[in-house]
Amino acid sequence: MAKITTVCRAHLAEIAAPGGFGCLELKMVRRYYDLPSLTALAIFEASARHLSFKLAAGELNVTPGAVSRQVKAVEDELGVQLFVRLGSGVMLTSAGEDLYGVLASGFSRAAEIVRTVKRGDRSKNVTLACSDAFATMWLIPRMPDFWTRYSEIAVDHLISDNPRDYRRAEVELRIRYGFGSWPDENAELLFGETIYPVCGAEFAKVHRDATTGSLPDLPLLHVDWVDPNWAGWDEVLRRAAVPHGPSRGRRFGKFFVAMQAAQANQGVAVGWHHLVKSQIEEGKLVRLTELELPAPGSYYLTWNDNRTLSPAAEILRSWIREIAAQERDS
Repeated sequence: MAKITTVCRAHLAEIAAPGGFGCLELKMVRRYYDLPSLTALAIFEASARHLSFKLAAGELNVTPGAVSRQVKAVEDELGVQLFVRLGSGVMLTSAGEDLYGVLASGFSRAAEIVRTVKRGDRSKNVTLACSDAFATMWLIPRMPDFWTRYSEIAVDHLISDNPRDYRRAEVELRIRYGFGSWPDENAELLFGETIYPVCGAEFAKVHRDATTGSLPDLPLLHVDWVDPNWAGWDEVLRRAAVPHGPSRGRRFGKFFVAMQAAQANQGVAVGWHHLVKSQIEEGKLVRLTELELPAPGSYYLTWNDNRTLSPAAEILRSWIREIAAQERDS
């Protein structure tokens, strides 16, 4: 006991701060389920979700040093390395990915049960996650139909370009772009996608003689996607077999902003058909050249395969299926 007390005093400033974890974990014996400390596992999960000890420390209100020690304790107990330490952060090993997937799913399910107990009859709330581009340019313009038909259901939107945010406990449904395979998720194809160059009407008039091969010579508008599954100009030109050098042109962090720049005749952007077709129909955007390619991925509706959907989520899922069928037929 004296040794434990000495250790606790030595680290009191870091692990017993407000919001910290105190000394109890150092005294606890092996758990019934033969798991490492649940506190340490929670710290590992936060570190894996952020891919940063510093960000995990901020979330948990402890120091990065305390986070690093807890993660190291889990690695020592398991006998495997969970992270590769990099200068700019950390990266999960294959063992770390496996452990993170299980913990994220388990913590999410536990949090949902706790929320269900707390909220009582607030069962008509559902959280839907999707990217900023999909929410802004496809989903939200169609949501008035859902609100009119199901006014009793409150839909909370988690809009993020970082797919890791989709693992948050409150998320029941997700609309994802990708290849249809995500850990612990059922994935249902909504519709495929086509990509092609788009610009403003005046820009198109000035560059009416543009060809696919001359695209690299035009001012290109780039989107810095967080999710690498979304294609940019480099991939489009490569797949079209168009020789080109390093990326030129302006860069944007949001797809919607890049489309606004294209509408304002500032350059050519990669248009995603289901996201820009209304702007094309309204004349705000026009297609430039004959280049057209199938997108690498498709849009999917997903939900956790270890979790029963709430009645509200089932209604929203049915509505999304209905609207997606209309999209496929149009």
